[in-house]
Amino acid sequence: MTDSRELPAYVYDLAGLNTHAGAVRAALEGVELYYAVKANPDPELLRVLAPHVDGFEVSSGGELAHVRGLFPGAAVALGGPGKTDPELFAEVTRLHIESPGELRRLLASGRPADVLLRANLDLPVDGASLVMGGGATPFGMDPAGVAECVDLLEGQDTVRLRGLHAHLASGLDAATALEVAAGVLGHARGLGLTEINLGGGMAVSYRDPDELFDWHSYGKGLAGLRRPGEVLRVEPGRALTVYCGRYVTRVIDVKRVHGELFAVVAGGTHHLRTPATKGHDQPLATAEPGEPITIVGQLCTPKDVFARRVPVRLEVGDVVEFAMAGAYAWNISHHDFLMHPKPAFRYIRGE
Repeated sequence: MTDSRELPAYVYDLAGLNTHAGAVRAALEGVELYYAVKANPDPELLRVLAPHVDGFEVSSGGELAHVRGLFPGAAVALGGPGKTDPELFAEVTRLHIESPGELRRLLASGRPADVLLRANLDLPVDGASLVMGGGATPFGMDPAGVAECVDLLEGQDTVRLRGLHAHLASGLDAATALEVAAGVLGHARGLGLTEINLGGGMAVSYRDPDELFDWHSYGKGLAGLRRPGEVLRVEPGRALTVYCGRYVTRVIDVKRVHGELFAVVAGGTHHLRTPATKGHDQPLATAEPGEPITIVGQLCTPKDVFARRVPVRLEVGDVVEFAMAGAYAWNISHHDFLMHPKPAFRYIRGE
């Protein structure tokens, strides 16, 4: 698969991604599917996803230029707080408005745009791993802010109000996601809006990689919630690409310190920041059972840990494969800390 001399490396299973994306697409019949590019903007992954999605969600001018360079005619929604003028005035399919101030800037420019108002609604999100709504966060607007934007948009037709956007939390199972969707839909209907972007946030379990989000029941549930004439859209990221990626490296040293066994591997969390950020053990793809060992990288910080006290046998020179490295991995990592070499990138394309 990968020459050990080229390690560390990211290895992406494009055939597996294609199969997974196709299954998600089939489960969401009648629901628009956008991919959240922030999860992983790798061009090869985006090319695999393109036939399965209705568009791409981007959160910066850089992501927009990246997607436009690959797919000039693709539908693109642009969101994110703190938009610069070039981002706010960009030509996109949908623009997600984050505040009345943002909308005033857009109206003052006289530039046409089709917008969704991003709502920060106080809805229960039990079990969420990350909450972006329902309280004092900088994302979106509370109902008063949304109402203020609706008023600002009256009496003009340059900026066209198309609907509501709400991404309230991440790490939701299908049942909870449907409860949140029902609440968002109720708010949108109260405003007379029929285009609703429900965001992403589908649960991914690093503890149990075989525990997958129930796309079938979610799609069936959304079909039951949708009323005639409504357009529903979702924009998953992690739940689409996380399973297709592995971070592959090799053991440089094995040592015992104050009784605890450590394996030091090439690379580190400057390549794969996810376990340090989320505080989990990055799952291993395969390993021979052995004495509990903590796997760390090459960085001069005690936070450079991939997995703690995992019961596997490792020796110097062994290849280690971490699974679930296809999203929020390389692209969120602090690449230049200590200026170690960057990883290689390899792709499994199938037959």
